[in-house]
Amino acid sequence: MPKVAMSLKIVFCWADISGYMAACWRALHQMPNIDVCVLAFQARTETAFSDQLMYGIPCKLLDLQERQDADLIKRLVLDESPDVIVFPGWLHKPYRQLVFASEFRKTAFIMTMDTPWWGTWKQRLAPLVLRSYLQRMDRVVVAGERSWQYAIRLGIKPPKIMRGVYGIDYDAWLPLWEKRLQSQWPRSFLFVGRYVQVKAVDVLVEAYQLYHSQISNPWTLICCGQGVLESQLQGQPGIENRGFLQPTEMPAVWQSAGAFILPSRFDPWPLALVEAAAAGLPIICTDVCGSAVEVIRPWYNGLIVPKEDPQALTKAMLTLHHHYSDLSTWGKRSQQLAAPYAANIWARRWWELIHEARHTKTVRQNSSNLLAEKLT
Repeated sequence: MPKVAMSLKIVFCWADISGYMAACWRALHQMPNIDVCVLAFQARTETAFSDQLMYGIPCKLLDLQERQDADLIKRLVLDESPDVIVFPGWLHKPYRQLVFASEFRKTAFIMTMDTPWWGTWKQRLAPLVLRSYLQRMDRVVVAGERSWQYAIRLGIKPPKIMRGVYGIDYDAWLPLWEKRLQSQWPRSFLFVGRYVQVKAVDVLVEAYQLYHSQISNPWTLICCGQGVLESQLQGQPGIENRGFLQPTEMPAVWQSAGAFILPSRFDPWPLALVEAAAAGLPIICTDVCGSAVEVIRPWYNGLIVPKEDPQALTKAMLTLHHHYSDLSTWGKRSQQLAAPYAANIWARRWWELIHEARHTKTVRQNSSNLLAEKLT
């Protein structure tokens, strides 16, 4: 670490924008000695967040054509003269190519990843395919323990690996538990996510139908999102589809919920779990949800069930229904587990990380220059 922190320019080359990342970038932008710029995709898919999320954050949002234009992306990044560039993994080729550009040979590189280790053949080949890209990284930031395991298997040395890719606007969620207590704890379940196969909306509907048929006074299941499976929610007794809502519209929804459900088939590190915990809710999720490792403790603030098991999901719903008097206690515990992911803490962590990565790059470069001088 440098003894005196110098002002650094950092460019985040990101995928889709989101409310939680906007909160984090905004907090970092307000830190001293940091100049933030974000290059990201306009959200035009199932997560169609408004561009207004990025208000106050220097950014360029790329449309569907621009995001594939490697020359444009390179020019935009060069215009910022970055000291540090942050990459979201390795899947977007126009971003990945920046690492090999001679114009950025003095720039420090940080890669983020949330992919868990599952031992697939593609993951086993990844260290060979990605070697030259990964070797150029000064730091790799993982979301949680499952992605840390994958980073190790990619051949990244532990001193280079840091934890804490994501954060949330924790202060915005914190009051919701207290507000929920001002009247009777809500008797409802909430699902927030894309209406797609990977989120197991079909399993959720089946499990809820089983729950609904076994209880004389079933709770409502409120769903917020959009996607190709939206029709499966329509006309189902007890299910209320609110559609996709912007972050500014969500606090009232979170406050009126009694418990959160995420039945995903695959979910590397879902922020919805962290936000639900910050909102002070008991949580039901499947064991493939990576963030459950960090924010869910079974029978303390939630329940974890196997994926694609409607009966297990139904049983978890029934458990919360019959333990109604414990839900506020479970919800308070959830908030405690979500607290480390507050945006201000994220910003402080990344401030240290950015300056450390830049210092490491400078030291390495100076060493290489000295070696070159001795050889000539």
